[in-house]
Amino acid sequence: MLSPERLSLPGPEYLAQRHVLTYMEDAVSQLLENREDISQYGIARFFTEYFNSVRQGTHILFREFSFVQATPHNRASFLRTFWRCFRTVGKNGDLLTAQEYHCLLQLLCPDFPMELTQKAARIVLMDDAMDCLMSFSDFLFAFQIQFYYSEFLESVAGIYQDLLAGKNPNTVIVPTSSSGQHRQRQPPNDCNPLEGVEASLFYQCLESLCDRSKYSCPPSALLKEMLSNAQRMTFYGFLVALAKDQGINRALGALPDKGDLFLDPAMDQELEKLVAQISGLSMSSPASSSGDTANVPVRNLPRINSPWKPLHHRRKMDAESEGSNEETDSSEN
Repeated sequence: MLSPERLSLPGPEYLAQRHVLTYMEDAVSQLLENREDISQYGIARFFTEYFNSVRQGTHILFREFSFVQATPHNRASFLRTFWRCFRTVGKNGDLLTAQEYHCLLQLLCPDFPMELTQKAARIVLMDDAMDCLMSFSDFLFAFQIQFYYSEFLESVAGIYQDLLAGKNPNTVIVPTSSSGQHRQRQPPNDCNPLEGVEASLFYQCLESLCDRSKYSCPPSALLKEMLSNAQRMTFYGFLVALAKDQGINRALGALPDKGDLFLDPAMDQELEKLVAQISGLSMSSPASSSGDTANVPVRNLPRINSPWKPLHHRRKMDAESEGSNEETDSSEN
């Protein structure tokens, strides 16, 4: 059934808003890259499986970072997948460093940039404590804000600097995807962290930014509610408030509330099936003294050899979920 939004927008505008061309181009690219394998089961089935994987959010597994961050849906899918694969880290109470969390991110996206991980860690730890341990929930919600709203936060950093310098906020330029100079701008150090900038003026600038920006922004109403509780706001305080705001988390829609972070019945059921399958394989070959080493790597082979085929996404996600326990066991307590 078509949504009212679909009927109210011209076709090209709707396609651009939903990034349909991005997925079509990626699907055709994968089709050409894997045409020999795809010829075995047909092009129609390939496109069906590809767009099913897009709908389910598994299409971002083991993909390059440029694709993972290409659309809001891709970013939300990556956040959801990271949570589902590695929530046992938090469930077991393990604390990890920024480098260790980055290693987990690279299991899903091999070229994931360390810079984004470090920015998320700074929200939790501040600059002078980057080697400290973090809980899974603290890192996850900070990472969600930094990753999903990265362009928005870069613009906010510029606005904050301008306000500290006493510049007219109306002259702030909203960046575009080709704005290399803006992307090199570093998050500001608060000149006076005890005072920051006037919260009401800060909100007016953010509201104007949200109205003009082509990138994803937090809902203006939630920003207003958050900033209305303070007279002045620092940039670091703003990042922390964003990460802790459950209203913004619900609006983004990728992660559950903090109280439900370690609950995922669907994934638990899949893991139980996986454990049962492995147990059945082990019991079927009791005479083999090396059965435990012969069975487990077989689950990992599709993830290494065929990272781009949508038909294998579910199997690869199972393998990652299983592999998360190994990361947890090696983490610091």
